[in-house]
Amino acid sequence: MATGTTTRSKTGTGTGTGTGTGTGTGQLPTGITGGVCVSGAASATGRAGSGRGRLLRGLLATLVAAAVVVPVSAAASPNVPAPAPATFSEDTAPGIRYAANAANLTEAIRTAEDADRPGRAARLRAMWASGAAQFLAFDGRGKGRAVEVFGELESADRVAVLVPGSDTTLDTYERFRAGAVSLQQRLQAEHPRSAVVAWLGYDTPGTVSTTVLSAGRADDAAAELAPFLNRLRDMAAPGAELSLLCHSYGSVVCARTGTGPAVGDMVLFGSPGTGAGSARELPTGARVWAGRGSGDWIGNVPHVRLGGIGFGTDPVDPAFGARLFAAGSAGHSDYLKPGTESLDSLAAIVLGTTPASEADHG
Repeated sequence: MATGTTTRSKTGTGTGTGTGTGTGTGQLPTGITGGVCVSGAASATGRAGSGRGRLLRGLLATLVAAAVVVPVSAAASPNVPAPAPATFSEDTAPGIRYAANAANLTEAIRTAEDADRPGRAARLRAMWASGAAQFLAFDGRGKGRAVEVFGELESADRVAVLVPGSDTTLDTYERFRAGAVSLQQRLQAEHPRSAVVAWLGYDTPGTVSTTVLSAGRADDAAAELAPFLNRLRDMAAPGAELSLLCHSYGSVVCARTGTGPAVGDMVLFGSPGTGAGSARELPTGARVWAGRGSGDWIGNVPHVRLGGIGFGTDPVDPAFGARLFAAGSAGHSDYLKPGTESLDSLAAIVLGTTPASEADHG
């Protein structure tokens, strides 16, 4: 597969326009089960339909309440114009991608200014403020997509890939980037040959929306993320080990992503559930971790699944079978903040230095 974003089947970064926008049916892929199975006669179907309505209303009520407490930092801009993204052959070196995407980003800033979209232009300028950003992919159209590298990817033998949750767009990108920078600084302090990749390679659902309650966006994203991970392995140092760090709805994406042997750890944090009944059902041979801070509102979301709505078993429930890590008092958006217990735990997983007492759990 070649890279780029005009033809998604050919992207080396998994950021195409042809996927990631479908709402899907919310059905589980083959081999994954979980939640509540609904079947039987017409009377049972009626009861299930009524229960599904109550569940949907309950989940939406929880999300609305959470959105009041933790407001979205910026609204998406679905119709923002921008130039078509750069395209690459599959074996294009990272440095060439960085240069081409830098040029595309600067052109996107001019286009936004010409279209009288000062808010988007300002956010794009912030993305390029230092002049040293490293984008494996960039698409400024609509809500936008971006895949950014922090550190020296080609010499890194430990690479963390961050997969974001709902309401992550170019208009809210700075908070996503801040987490990536924080993690990279923490990793570099202990292991200089490390890199972080911030993968905004899909159209994330809104926090207060029906799409955030089903797996449609996640299925589309997983189809982009899996081949990207294979290509990323070839861009990093020989024998590099990848860790997949999946926040909130991003954990639903990761739970549907088939990973190869290069991915040693899959970490679910702030997760609403995955749609799977247990870690063993995930399409990965990686070690599966889960953690949730005591201040995270996602713990109040019902961990049920009915008719494609909801995501079932809580990943931090011992019955799920994930290895648990200490997340301290982290709130839903705090896991990667400097100086937190959750950041220390995530860095230890990436570097393979997790205490034996945690690593042996589950």
